[in-house]
Amino acid sequence: MIVLPPLSLYIHYPWCVKKCPYCDFNSHEGEDRNGYIEALLKDLDKDLKYVQGRSIHSIFIGGGTPSLMSADELHELFTGLKSKLTFEKNIEITLETNPGTFEVDKFKAFKDIGINRLSIGVQSFQDRHLNALGRIHSAEDASKACTYASQIFNNFNIDLMYGLEGQSIDDCLSDLNQAIDLSPQHVSFYQLTIEPNTLFAKFPPTLPKDDDIWRMGEQGVDLLEQCGFERYEVSAFGKIPSKHNLNYWRFGDYIGIGAGAHGKITESKTGKVVRTLKSKSPKEYIQNRNKTLEVIDNLSFEFMLNALRLKNGFDVDLFKARTGKDINVINEQLKRAESMGLVNLTKDRITPTKKGFDFLNDLISLFM
Repeated sequence: MIVLPPLSLYIHYPWCVKKCPYCDFNSHEGEDRNGYIEALLKDLDKDLKYVQGRSIHSIFIGGGTPSLMSADELHELFTGLKSKLTFEKNIEITLETNPGTFEVDKFKAFKDIGINRLSIGVQSFQDRHLNALGRIHSAEDASKACTYASQIFNNFNIDLMYGLEGQSIDDCLSDLNQAIDLSPQHVSFYQLTIEPNTLFAKFPPTLPKDDDIWRMGEQGVDLLEQCGFERYEVSAFGKIPSKHNLNYWRFGDYIGIGAGAHGKITESKTGKVVRTLKSKSPKEYIQNRNKTLEVIDNLSFEFMLNALRLKNGFDVDLFKARTGKDINVINEQLKRAESMGLVNLTKDRITPTKKGFDFLNDLISLFM
């Protein structure tokens, strides 16, 4: 008997006020957004077959800049979602927001609609770094947005980058201290990476020395942990861990709707795992809502790619539940990883060591 994993919903909103030079997400400036909410709900109609009797565990609305949506648009969206899906009693519903697009009245409306968690894309609390990143908000905007969020929501996340052009270790720790002082329940702390097909790839910034970036990461992690934020994933630190994030890393299922949205679904009859991908062009998405479907052949690798990102690792039983395979199919790779000091193996659990966590790409490559 196939036991299906929890089911989440990802909703992509592909518009921004301005495309950031480091961003490789499917985001666009200034296109016609009319009809997008209707297109999302029609897209969901086609994917309802993937629900397979499950309630929705979590919802994440990402982008782009979803906080550009009006309260009326979000109300229309959630009215439609609730008519088609059953939400778990304690569902986590996250909306990404940009400090340059927030309004306190809108925050209140978001909560009234049912959103119970914000993810605020601060990136830095220093104007010179925000300018270099092409952000449209100021450090003051960021502080105000987080302050308002703390007054309205019981759960919000602050996104922060490190390894920025001209950034010192003290700058990095100052950003973290300012974030901590704003009392978030979650911090996403991650290194700036130069992605292909971005403006930064074409015109690379001058980044700090590798040793300094490494120290920013190490000292930043220490500071967050000292302040009560548990590092449960590579770049995720939570007093309240994100249910949506954990479902991803535990290889759960998720329906993806919206332009360029990805989904991952386990078929109840066959146990096959498939990925879905929606049209990236917002115009084509609104007009056609076309989709590609791909069967995942290497389930073992896909599982390890996700689960090894968890600091506390995973139970052996979860591997079989998510892949339908016995853990022995990767025994050779596990023994090699153990001999290299990258994982700790017990009868019931597999956990990355500090070395394995620090050199995660090396660890994951063993399972390709």
